[in-house]
Amino acid sequence: MKRLLAIAPPAILILLLLAGWEIACRLLAVPSYFLPPPSAVAMALVERAPVLAASALVTFWMAIQALIVSVVIGGGLAVLVSLNTAAERAVRPLAIALQVTPIVAIAPLVLIWAGLDHADTAVVALAAAVAFFPIFSGVLTGLKSADPDLERLFDLYGAGRVQRLARLRLPTALPYALEGLRVAAGFAVIGAVVAEFVSGSGASQGLAWRLLEAGNRLRTAELLAALAWLTLMGLGLNLAIAALARLMLRRHHR
Repeated sequence: MKRLLAIAPPAILILLLLAGWEIACRLLAVPSYFLPPPSAVAMALVERAPVLAASALVTFWMAIQALIVSVVIGGGLAVLVSLNTAAERAVRPLAIALQVTPIVAIAPLVLIWAGLDHADTAVVALAAAVAFFPIFSGVLTGLKSADPDLERLFDLYGAGRVQRLARLRLPTALPYALEGLRVAAGFAVIGAVVAEFVSGSGASQGLAWRLLEAGNRLRTAELLAALAWLTLMGLGLNLAIAALARLMLRRHHR
């Protein structure tokens, strides 16, 4: 019952917005190429479901690969630099520089390095670059947030760096790392789509390719249907990671 009450307000708001959209399009006789009504978008979702689902699977798989790469590199690098203050000071500005650099600026370079025949590799690398910083920052912040009293207790018992890392700092960093993973998941999906756009290759046939195709042919209903798939994919990945985080944190607190 509580879950239904929690879901009811956003569901009602979405239904009201869709109803207002439908009514406005019909009363104002808005051209379908400019803004189709939700009913037309729903028809496009049904008619183009096999094509859009296949493209969504391609984009989702690339986003997952990018997320795995960012977790391995970002998390591993955060653990390494947390063991040495000088290393952290050296690496952090480079990580921030990567974060603030627009993906469209480095896309041509990454595409050249990966090769025009390996556009998928370039897309995964670009999406991983977008998702890297939340993982790196979350893990590093968590590793540095251990209780000072526990740090002194480990000093008292003469614990080494590895013991301190495994028994104190990594468990403390878990909530921060999971929050970073949740943010990075959304960034990975966004990065994958943007990277598909800027790579200029239709080899992957992901959702970005479907968006471009529909836009070039003024099939606005199909374009909005592809956006709906993209939104649902991002929400699904976010909810899955949120559920994983709750499960792991419940065990962690036990």
